[in-house]
Amino acid sequence: MRQIVLDTETTGLNPRSGDRVIEIGCVELFNRRLSGNNFHSYINPERDSEEGALAVHGLTTEFLSDKPKFAEIAAELCAYLQGAEVIIHNAPFDVGFLDAEFQRLNIPRFHEHVGGVIDTLVRAKEMHPGKRNSLDALCDRYGVSNAHRTLHGALLDAELLAEVYLAMTRGQNSLTIDHDEPELTAEGHVGEASPMAEIIVLQATAEELAEHEAMLDRLDKEVKGRCVWRAITQIDSTAQL
Repeated sequence: MRQIVLDTETTGLNPRSGDRVIEIGCVELFNRRLSGNNFHSYINPERDSEEGALAVHGLTTEFLSDKPKFAEIAAELCAYLQGAEVIIHNAPFDVGFLDAEFQRLNIPRFHEHVGGVIDTLVRAKEMHPGKRNSLDALCDRYGVSNAHRTLHGALLDAELLAEVYLAMTRGQNSLTIDHDEPELTAEGHVGEASPMAEIIVLQATAEELAEHEAMLDRLDKEVKGRCVWRAITQIDSTAQL
């Protein structure tokens, strides 16, 4: 399976108000392994970045002034993405910006070039409800080092997200859990399934059973009747008859 982990940097937060893409970083995963076939480009947006965005990515107008315009890299980007499953953190943001860029060039929308989109932010919220699920938070949670990340960069963030995604989905070779799919070894060969360890059952001793009954007697006395445990076990015994 060919997957592309994608991230962008932009001049601001809203493509509808004229904000533009200034950097695209893509990392290719082939059968859940980094292939090294990456795509990266800085882009001249022909406008300044907003102050807040500049503080995040640090890509100045001067630095971007001699970089290619989006029209110059669009065909190469579309060819690179063609048919791949794309992994993005907070996908609506990046896809919205890319759709706006494609629209300016009368190119079909982003989803028409790719084989599907996985939003790792949505997935993380499902797996870790109520917790912080930013890329930095996920790096901490899954032990992915981001110590070298002082500013946001599209390629660096895509590389980090690729590691996070592999950690999030470790133990499965597809987006759906298929127990019939064989595991692959580090060399890419199908490995033999490991036998399950023997389940050890420890029976309670006579002394432990006596202590348990004494505890239940005390509970019966406190509730002035039959405690919940004895009521449940009686129901279970009746159901098995």
